[in-house]
Amino acid sequence: MSAVAITGIGELVTADPLLGDGSALGLLVDAALVVEGEQVLWVGPATAVPQADHAVDLAGRAVLPGFVDSHAHLIFAGDRSGDFEGRMAGGSYTPSGIRSTVAATRAATDEQLAARASSLVAEMLRQGTTTVEIKSGYGLTVHHEARALAIAQALTPETTFLGAHVVAPEHVDDPGAYVDLVCGPMLDACAPYARWIDVFCERGAFDADQARRVLGAGVAAGLLPRVHANQLGPGPGVQLACELGAASADHCTHVTGADVDALVQSGTVATLLPGVEFSTRSPWSDARRLLDEGVTVALATDCNPGTSFTSSMPLGIALAVREMGMSAAEAVWAATAGGARALRRTDIGRLSPGARADLLVLDAPSYVHLAYRPGVPLTAAVWQRGRPVIPVAG
Repeated sequence: MSAVAITGIGELVTADPLLGDGSALGLLVDAALVVEGEQVLWVGPATAVPQADHAVDLAGRAVLPGFVDSHAHLIFAGDRSGDFEGRMAGGSYTPSGIRSTVAATRAATDEQLAARASSLVAEMLRQGTTTVEIKSGYGLTVHHEARALAIAQALTPETTFLGAHVVAPEHVDDPGAYVDLVCGPMLDACAPYARWIDVFCERGAFDADQARRVLGAGVAAGLLPRVHANQLGPGPGVQLACELGAASADHCTHVTGADVDALVQSGTVATLLPGVEFSTRSPWSDARRLLDEGVTVALATDCNPGTSFTSSMPLGIALAVREMGMSAAEAVWAATAGGARALRRTDIGRLSPGARADLLVLDAPSYVHLAYRPGVPLTAAVWQRGRPVIPVAG
């Protein structure tokens, strides 16, 4: 394998506190790194870069780990721009809107769903996202959930069975029968394509007992738990996630002191989704409170057609800084190393020796510009698994 020295890095975010300035971001200035194969081989000052087979000079640009988007719903068809327009005119969000996407998704062909999802993954990559989690949840039958996960598995290893998104329209009068289906034949069909199991534990979706049963069945089938929790109001979701050792509790918009304590004690990551608050005019998650109490926080897009149709992690960073009380450093860490924690991955979300060589090159001198220049396309280049998938222009 040939080694490539990437030099001329004005500011390098390693997200490894053992490197650089010793902060959580492990910052190095006037830095370089060496990539060999799919991995980072060496990181250090540009003056000490070892000999390599090839070299790339970034001319003072900033480099950070590729974003890790740990919460996304990309297998869907249809459009819910009307729902968005209604909310902007004063309407409120309810989970019932999911069923319109279910109808469109069921009617779509495999090829149509794969093309839409592939397009969104490519859109994410152009903005620096090199790892994405993809959920099912818009099929809600055995066949449609299994095909969604088969499509997702072709795009990422981070696939999540979310048959318990809402009760399927055929079972609205008998939710118990739908939970039986999710925990039985649907799980059997979906488990071979999934790493994770998720449930929307919320009013209008699934209560604590139903959610516990779904997650327990998933764990028994070898899947790892994560939970949609406390989005629409206070509820049992966060506590359930912590009780079951879930990797993450996602949304965490309405949390109590007991919820925060449980997150700290369990180590469950609180994954915040600022695109949802932006797109639904909901209260912002209080990231400052969570961080000050010692909770591990991740940021993700929740890219979906109903409540957060954005693929932009940079937008999430800017919103988290402006509206959730995070510093730019905290938001960048949450979008990289934090996302890796939410996926229980140690090979991504950092740029230190042994990590996967996924990196984002900014057309800016510092990571701070991600929040400082919101809405501006700052991606200069993206490397994934050690190769430039979006090379530096010129």
